[in-house]
Amino acid sequence: MATPIVRRRNDQSNRSNNPEKSHSLSLVTRRFAAWTAEITLVAATGLIPFGLGVYANSNSDLNRVQPNPVLVVTERAIARPLALPVSYGIRNVAWPTNILWSIALLAPVTLSSWQLYLLAKTGSTLPKRRFGIRVVNDQGKAPGFGAAILREGVGRWTVPLSVAYLLWRYSLAFPNVGIFAVLALLAIAAEAIGLPSKQGRRAFHDILAGTHTIDATRPLPTSLSGDNLDEEESPAENQNETTQTHSLLDLIRRNPNLTLIAVALVSMTSVLTTLVGTQIYIQTQETQRRTQQINSQQFLELVKQLNPNSTATNEERRSAILALGTLNDSQAIQFLADLLVKETNPTLVDTVQQALVHIGLKALPELKNQNQFLAGELESKNTNASQDGQLRQQQLQLNQKAINKILAVYSGQSHGLDLSRTQLGFTSAEANPSFNLVLDKVDLSGIKFKSANLNQASFRGSRFRNVGEDGRWDTYDDVVADLTEVQMKQANFTDAILSRVTMNRSDLSRSTLNRANLSDARLIGANLSSTQLVGADLRGAVLENASLTGADLGDAKLNEADLYAARLGRVTAIGTQLSYANLTKTDWQASDLSGADFEHANLSNANLSATRLTGAVLRSAQMQNANLQNADLSLVDLRGANVAGADFKGTVLSPTKQDPADQFVQTPSKGSVSAVVQGVDFSQAKNLDAKQLAYICTQGGLHPRCP
Repeated sequence: MATPIVRRRNDQSNRSNNPEKSHSLSLVTRRFAAWTAEITLVAATGLIPFGLGVYANSNSDLNRVQPNPVLVVTERAIARPLALPVSYGIRNVAWPTNILWSIALLAPVTLSSWQLYLLAKTGSTLPKRRFGIRVVNDQGKAPGFGAAILREGVGRWTVPLSVAYLLWRYSLAFPNVGIFAVLALLAIAAEAIGLPSKQGRRAFHDILAGTHTIDATRPLPTSLSGDNLDEEESPAENQNETTQTHSLLDLIRRNPNLTLIAVALVSMTSVLTTLVGTQIYIQTQETQRRTQQINSQQFLELVKQLNPNSTATNEERRSAILALGTLNDSQAIQFLADLLVKETNPTLVDTVQQALVHIGLKALPELKNQNQFLAGELESKNTNASQDGQLRQQQLQLNQKAINKILAVYSGQSHGLDLSRTQLGFTSAEANPSFNLVLDKVDLSGIKFKSANLNQASFRGSRFRNVGEDGRWDTYDDVVADLTEVQMKQANFTDAILSRVTMNRSDLSRSTLNRANLSDARLIGANLSSTQLVGADLRGAVLENASLTGADLGDAKLNEADLYAARLGRVTAIGTQLSYANLTKTDWQASDLSGADFEHANLSNANLSATRLTGAVLRSAQMQNANLQNADLSLVDLRGANVAGADFKGTVLSPTKQDPADQFVQTPSKGSVSAVVQGVDFSQAKNLDAKQLAYICTQGGLHPRCP
């Protein structure tokens, strides 16, 4: 009797010495820990290179390149279902960032595929093996690729995320992405809790894939062993299980008549549906053919009345023109567009324009083609001063007026309209342009004006962006106009809504954009020289490599805007808000920045020479290697700023007697004038003279030469 006792003790001793069999945590706890470790590893492989990419992108010394197309496609694929605006798209990035973000995208996919492979072949990933967890099928073996994909791809992720997405998308929480994230976590947690079964609680993904999550440190349960059949289980019971598994096939075999009837009904329904659909299609085509034939006959009869050799009176001609405008026929549109520039009778010209306006947006493609032809003729022949050139110019102006009227009448209905490369503004060859595009307080959302000429156009109070079908701002379906590479010299956009509009490489020189909403707009490489931007909202706008030389930015809001390498020489920016803006490598030479707010702005490598910064706020600004030669920094609040490598040659730091004309300039809100440099480290600043050092030391600044 002593032998069994000793053997049991030896078994217990061996189990305690085996680290794989000494897990004191429960199976549920270990499963959660293994799953957390798996998610952490996948997230880390993405977040670490992404964070390094963000850091590299903040380095102003690195060249910027276009993002990898894979990153752009991925961003758009994510933006659409989550209703994120398109303008959240990836901008030009530093070249290491391009590589690191590509790694951040591919590394998690690679690691997830490797974990899925291990799960399919061995039943355990590395974290599961560490915590003594194994996934097996009903035979106690590794699940295989099919079951692993069904378990992880469908059961664990697709189903709970789909449920969470549907609840979020069709609830009042849409489009708040944060609420969707919470719902997704709750759905994943609910799925992992599991459902009661004979073997205990099983997660939904295990039930779906026919797998079991077991303790790998213990022997395989007999219920999952394919080699051990319960001796008490009779062959009749096995026969019953097989019958239940193939119940559908047996039902078909036992009831062949019902099967034939079901097949016959399905076949008849399919045939009838096909016949009815075919008949409807034939009738529709026949109706369209008859309508086109009638329209063609009416078109020919009306054209006869407009023939130059016709004896019809002007009133009859007017009636014929208006009748052509009611025909839903492409021939009528083309004829009216040609008649518009050929007709010499002013009354009939007005009637043609009226007919084209009645046709509406369908007439614009033909008018656009005619517009481009006439503009090309003027440009190629360069005969504006000749009689032929004047005729072409008059014809182009008639075409432009027709387009103008249609856009004004059908405001807000022109989504998706393409007016690229149209000539709707004056050219340099026109000494006295007789036509100006006027579309004040008009909804032009969604129109594509790419490479068009809109010089001297008036868009006062007009809207270039709409909410889209979902009726919500800042979602993926927002209808936004495209003004890329557009000529808009001396255009008037006062109070216009241009939020999130793309205007890359567009020419807005000498334009008026006072109080315009340009938040999150894209103006990369745009020309805004001598532009009026007083009170404009440019928060979050992208103005990389843009030119704003001589522009008036008074009271404009450029918080968090990106002006990397922008040219801002001789700019007037009194009271402008530039907090948290990226102003790296910007050129502000000889500008007036009095009272501007640069708090937390990045001014590294910026050229601020000969600028007036009286009363400006530069708290916590990054000013490494900035050029401050001959700048006026009197009354500037520099607390917390980083001025390492900044050039202070000739810079005015000491406050001088204030001119009564400058009383609008506010001094720092906290502390006295003596505190504007308090705590600022000037030890690495360049070209500090004795007078500047004396002021820094007496006002609480830090420098090795201070006593």
